[in-house]
Amino acid sequence: MRKHLLKLLLFAVIAVVLLTAAAAWVVLTPVALKSEQIEFTIISGSSMRVAAREVAAAGVELDPWVLRLLGKLLRVDTSIKAGSYEIAAGITPLELLKKLTRGDVTQAELAFIEGWTFRQMRERLDAHPDLRHDTQDLPEAEIMRLIGAPEAVAEGLFFPDTYFFARRSSDVELLARAYRSMQQHLQRAWQARAPELPYQDPYQALIMASIVEKETGRADDRPLVAGVFVNRLRQGMLLQTDPTVIYGIGEGFDGDLRKRDLLADTPYNTYTRPGLPPTPIAMPGLASLQAALHPASTEALYFVARGDGSSQFSPTLDEHNRAVRRFQKGGRP
Repeated sequence: MRKHLLKLLLFAVIAVVLLTAAAAWVVLTPVALKSEQIEFTIISGSSMRVAAREVAAAGVELDPWVLRLLGKLLRVDTSIKAGSYEIAAGITPLELLKKLTRGDVTQAELAFIEGWTFRQMRERLDAHPDLRHDTQDLPEAEIMRLIGAPEAVAEGLFFPDTYFFARRSSDVELLARAYRSMQQHLQRAWQARAPELPYQDPYQALIMASIVEKETGRADDRPLVAGVFVNRLRQGMLLQTDPTVIYGIGEGFDGDLRKRDLLADTPYNTYTRPGLPPTPIAMPGLASLQAALHPASTEALYFVARGDGSSQFSPTLDEHNRAVRRFQKGGRP
């Protein structure tokens, strides 16, 4: 009887060792792939069962039950992360499971550039091959509602930066991130603003920052440009800034700003209307935000481009007119 029990025990031990070895071989042996590299997407809310089927359907020669069982044994069967994945030859089932539960997704990127309008942003979004285009052809107000923004007008409300995202992400998610980023930067800058600025709220500061962004690309000129416009607001002078006029013309602008354009009244014509325009005219970067909220202390009320990217600043109209003759009219009277 004792010998019989010992044989049974030995058989059981051998069986456990063999099963363990077989299981280790299954989870640690690289899986076969139909190509050197395979991409697949796990949609949000997918169960381990659904994810395992998606993996197999993509060309990974692994029975779905292996992933499901391994997930249960390791107690990670409810930890699958949505996103786009990329796997290469040599990956094992255990490595694949870790990838799925870590959310080790492949990433794409998209840059929003300082000075872009919302129209330019949408063109770049709609053209990106790795995004899901859920906002395409939607009205602007509906897009703002989808991202949870209270504003109906989108211009200027997205922070220019390079954004990384999982392939097949929704453009709604990307826009929401860019919107939240701008809100954070704007609120921080507003809290630390210089005293006695002629802005009623952060939105007006954002409008000013967008004008500064379009008026100069030279970093050290931005605070001076902001200083000129702040001085003009304080004195009740017209801002008379060309970029707002061009924005008001819209897609009809042909690159040549004419005198009749400066006289044609639109809500964005700062030659005909006092104060700030009703909305930003582009996406300002952080430097322009800082300039709008920390303008240079200057007596200048005018500036003109020198032709080398910098500007000449003047406190009086006479000095400004001389600068215009020098830098824009070749010294002609």
